[in-house]
This record gives sequence, C-alpha cells and structure tokens, in this order.
Amino acid sequence: MGYLIDTCIWIDVERGRLSPADIQSITGKNEVFLSPITIAELQFGVEMAPEPGIRYTRQKSVDILKKKPKLTIDDETGAIFGRLNAELRRNGKHSDYRIMDLWLAAQAIQHNLIFMTNNLRDFQDIPGLSLVGLRQ
Repeated sequence: MGYLIDTCIWIDVERGRLSPADIQSITGKNEVFLSPITIAELQFGVEMAPEPGIRYTRQKSVDILKKKPKLTIDDETGAIFGRLNAELRRNGKHSDYRIMDLWLAAQAIQHNLIFMTNNLRDFQDIPGLSLVGLRQ
C-alpha cells in the first residue's frame, strides 16, 4: 500500500500549516509517491509568486519533493483518465476545473494508491478512488 498526496497538502506543508509528521501520522511507513501533475501545479505556484523571497521558498520546497518516488503518466493513465472524465460528464459532475484532479485520481487508481487530500468533497464522487482526508 502506498499514497499519492494532493497538491493542497504539499502547499500546506510549505506554508507551515502542516508538518511532515502530520502526513506520516496517516501514511506510516508506507511509500509516498509524487505525480508530475503535482510538480506542475507547484511549479505554477513558484512562477506566480509575487516576490523573489516567496518564489525562492516555494522552489526550495518543490526541489525537496522531487526526491520522492515519482509516478509516470502513460497509456494506462490516459485510459483511466478518459473513463473517469466520461463517467463524471455523463453523471453531470464534470467541470473543467477538475482536470488536474482527475489526472491525479487516475494515477492513484492505476497504481492502487490511497489518495490523501484536504479537499474530500472534490474527490469523493470519483469511482474507484481510495480516499483519505487529512485534517489540519
């Protein structure tokens, strides 16, 4: 068993709202993976930082996270993403703002990982996703 952790949690760690110990209290000794989607979202935050000091701090956090084991996006990820996207659209639950979330969910499902987030509401309707919330 392993975990894929939502970008919002890594942002809370970078901002000091959560500690690595908070995450480990749930993951235990299980492996934690990083998605290229998370890297993209965090790097966007680096690039959009309003000040050099904030940009530096954010980049430092991204660089540390990049040391975690990484998942890849491949054909199977794409197929899972397509099925999820279609199912949610058929059920009237699709929205363009969820695209990155669906990619993360597809990777978690593909690799049989538990997905940890602070935004349970954004993920609870995704079929086949093992989900756990981390409260602040």
